[in-house]
Amino acid sequence: MTLDKGELAESSGEPDDYVPSQRRLDRERYRRARARRATAIGALSTLVTGAVLYLVVVNAPGWPRTKETFFDWGYAREAFPKVLEGLWLNVRLLLVCGAAVLVLGMLIAVARTLRGPVFFPLRVLAAAYTDFFRGLPLIINLMIVVLGVPALRLQGVTLDPVLLGGTALTLTYSAYVAEVFRAGIESVHPSQRAAARSLGLSNRQALRYVVLPQAVRRQVPPLLNDLVSLQKDTGLVSIGGAVDAVRAADIIVGRSLNYTPYIVAGLVFVALTIPMTRFTDWVTARMDRRRAQGGVT
Repeated sequence: MTLDKGELAESSGEPDDYVPSQRRLDRERYRRARARRATAIGALSTLVTGAVLYLVVVNAPGWPRTKETFFDWGYAREAFPKVLEGLWLNVRLLLVCGAAVLVLGMLIAVARTLRGPVFFPLRVLAAAYTDFFRGLPLIINLMIVVLGVPALRLQGVTLDPVLLGGTALTLTYSAYVAEVFRAGIESVHPSQRAAARSLGLSNRQALRYVVLPQAVRRQVPPLLNDLVSLQKDTGLVSIGGAVDAVRAADIIVGRSLNYTPYIVAGLVFVALTIPMTRFTDWVTARMDRRRAQGGVT
């Protein structure tokens, strides 16, 4: 495929009467040739690597037993609809907990960045919260909340493992997201706040209308990465008995002693995660391009 001079001018945003030089045409042709060559080499190396891995696995001494235990097509067909049914719980947890994490994380980050001695106790509490829940393993947090809270027999406190598991996820991930927001707030130059104050805005208005919009825009990629991690960790609520995708697979495994349902559940989570991961990569690349062009302050 080749471009004539008119098409090259149109694709590069040049005026219609622009006539590129022969050197530029040669350079563009050379770049396209290199791109095609790199694509071909990448595809070939991927095929070779995949073939080598396949031969190593299928020729392993324990492959027949592994295939029967982990890759049984009959159990995969049985598990797939039940895993999909349980996955709906994981999706709902992601939506609800994701929104709660963003709100709570923002509040904690703002509390940690408040100025003045009067806010010192609030800053200490916010710092203690983030230090504690970032240091506490998520699985232990889930066990404490899902198994410990019902043992207290508190009046008016839910015993639903889904709600308790979602609470534990929110507590842990809000600590991580709070640090992301705080990094974004502190990355905004103090002159932005000073300029807002000079225009007559109060400290609260400067934070709301000037600092926070810039902080959130700069931290979109790491925030999306945290949501990707949250999407996977919603499967941990199964430790409390909630029938999500992982628990649905576990029920079939316990009955059949075949681990193929775990593979099905894992592949379903991967298929759910890949679109968000690619979207995160696209947003990151887009923001990098805008930053390189001076489009993001």
